[in-house]
Amino acid sequence: MRFVTTCLFGLERLAGEDIDALGYKRIETTDGRVEFEAPADAMARCNVNFRYSERVFIKLGAFSAETFDGLFENTRALPWEDYIGREDAFPVKGHSLRSRLFSVPDCQAIIKKAVCRRLGSVYGMERLPETGAKKQIVFFLMNDTAHLMIDTTGEGLHKRGYRPAANLAPIRETLAAAMVNFSRPRANVLTVDPMCGSGTIAIEAALLASNTAPGIGRAFASERYGLIPESAFELAREEARAKVTEPGMRIFGSDIDKESLAIARENARRAGVEKWVEFSYADVRSFIPPVEGARGTIVCNPPYGERMMDKESAAELIAAAGKAIARSAPMWQLYFISPDPLFERHFGRRADKVRTLYNGTIKCGFYQFYKQKT
Repeated sequence: MRFVTTCLFGLERLAGEDIDALGYKRIETTDGRVEFEAPADAMARCNVNFRYSERVFIKLGAFSAETFDGLFENTRALPWEDYIGREDAFPVKGHSLRSRLFSVPDCQAIIKKAVCRRLGSVYGMERLPETGAKKQIVFFLMNDTAHLMIDTTGEGLHKRGYRPAANLAPIRETLAAAMVNFSRPRANVLTVDPMCGSGTIAIEAALLASNTAPGIGRAFASERYGLIPESAFELAREEARAKVTEPGMRIFGSDIDKESLAIARENARRAGVEKWVEFSYADVRSFIPPVEGARGTIVCNPPYGERMMDKESAAELIAAAGKAIARSAPMWQLYFISPDPLFERHFGRRADKVRTLYNGTIKCGFYQFYKQKT
């Protein structure tokens, strides 16, 4: 069976490595998506285990679609009855990029009509009731090629289930996990977020360090599809639970906002990692390492003056944080994400490397400082 997993731009390599770790075969990687081959029960194992992806789709097919007639006929030719039962609901959504068929509503209507025609013919029904399980059809038109898929995830994979509440400037969980991965966490090196907010980066660090699959505690749309045995998802969760280990490193989060810290502690409890993350009240402007003399890495999503603070106050905070960290932890490695193009100027140092990442649709720089230059 062919699957497609989607991810934030810049995380394709990590999404591919998740596929490799489960023993499946990558077919093609493009911006924000990786196609792979796997058995049907992969929809359970992938949804439970994928740390950096946003969704997992079953791929029905791809074909040239320069006209509405071509879109209709090629859609109708696909084996929809293998995935959609006679009573299932099958809404259609998608988007079009650099294609002649640019009207999304028109494409939705054509695809819906084609699937209805196919299923009606197979099931001998003029009108399909659509009262059963909801199986979301998703199309993607790019450069006049249509890709047709069925979503197996439901709510995006970044919604782990531990964060019903967040502060005003949350970072997507999948991106937080990627930031921790890029920081190369290792045994006996502290991971610290000194502006932790609702705790997402610290919690994702604990999930990664303990090899805890991010989807263990949530449900997925395809659990109701009937395409694989009902036991497949619980078997995937049991397999994942058996791999959880004690982290080989200590993880810290601190913030000056006590309400955010309360939320962070509750989120860590929901995620099952409260014993592995130490939260404390502290001001980053007077930062000191939480363990004297320890080696450490800072991974942080500081405020940048949109939903929290104003831009001038955010810049002053970053400047003060840069001075405090340079003074108290000059040999630490630092990883900051920010959409502010002047971040390095405010922080007071030029990054050793800047990677472009996206927090949802917000373009950000991921500023990496390996050690202070003397």
